[in-house]
Amino acid sequence: MSESVYKIIEMVGSSPVSWEEAAQNAVKSAGLSLRDLRIAEVDKLDMVIDKGKAAVYRARVKLSFKILSD
Repeated sequence: MSESVYKIIEMVGSSPVSWEEAAQNAVKSAGLSLRDLRIAEVDKLDMVIDKGKAAVYRARVKLSFKILSD
């Protein structure tokens, strides 16, 4: 039977456009240095407010990637 081990990290992506784009930016950045990304789970959403308006959307994302397999 094949067994695998995965590591989970947290990253925060940001975007001036949307939370979706912020999450995508976190995944894209992680993909530059990590291989075998498997799951992205949006853990928390928040935004920076400037002069009463949303200025920056932020998404905290938990990412898992494979580190070992048989």
